[in-house]
Amino acid sequence: MPLLGAHMSIAGGYYKAVDAAAALNMEVVQLFTKNNNQWAAKPISDDDAERFRAAIAASDVGHPISHVSYLINLASPDDVLWKKSIDAFVVELKRAEQLGIAYVVAHPGAHTTSTEQEGIERIVAALDEVHRLTPKLKAKCLLETTAGQGTCLGHRFEHLGAIVDGVKQSQRLGICVDTCHVFAAGYPLAPKKDYMATFRSLDKAVGLERVHAFHVNDSKRELGSRVDRHEHIGRGKLGLEPFQYLVNDRRFRDTPMYLETAKGTEDGEELDAINLRVLRSLVSKK
Repeated sequence: MPLLGAHMSIAGGYYKAVDAAAALNMEVVQLFTKNNNQWAAKPISDDDAERFRAAIAASDVGHPISHVSYLINLASPDDVLWKKSIDAFVVELKRAEQLGIAYVVAHPGAHTTSTEQEGIERIVAALDEVHRLTPKLKAKCLLETTAGQGTCLGHRFEHLGAIVDGVKQSQRLGICVDTCHVFAAGYPLAPKKDYMATFRSLDKAVGLERVHAFHVNDSKRELGSRVDRHEHIGRGKLGLEPFQYLVNDRRFRDTPMYLETAKGTEDGEELDAINLRVLRSLVSKK
């Protein structure tokens, strides 16, 4: 059985995300450690961290990961924003460490007015600086595959490969694969031969051993649209077929998978619960 969960709110305390995940029988949980649309962050108190760690220990929810602020852009050609992004990334890693979170997911960045190559070089330099400033931290960065909107890097597996190859402490990097983003970027995930071909491409570019998390999202937009719009499982352009391959892929049996679909209820049932039930129904009984 795959390890399934979702991104959950920390409103009322970090432990609330764990409690909410447990209430919906999730095995894993993702969260923000701060407001994702602000630079400033209220310090995490020792009590906050202790209650979060205790909630994880007392539940069947594991593999907590966090996602960095959307304001961070490690590819920016603007020196002020670039340095601010590095400082903010360091804070994100320290906050994850305080909570006992092993992985911090981040979009690689957007090169804006520069070129793809220059953007990749900026990301490499930024991550090298982040690692220099956090020599003793255990929390690691997971670079997320992107849909490729605008000038966002990471929509080609080769972008991620170039970053990993360029960073000095590459052992501190991993990959988070978002199914919606990969599909929107132009990588087909069905039929089975295309699913296998896409993951062969990922393996060649970065190595499947670096994949430490999945974001499981259907897509509102078509293959190759380069538009990032998540949809509920089986209700978008991906359909159920790719998710059936994924949840039964033995290579990722122990890799946590997190929903990032819209919250709410349908006929009195939480949408997260519905999506989880759909995914679990696809698991082969063999």
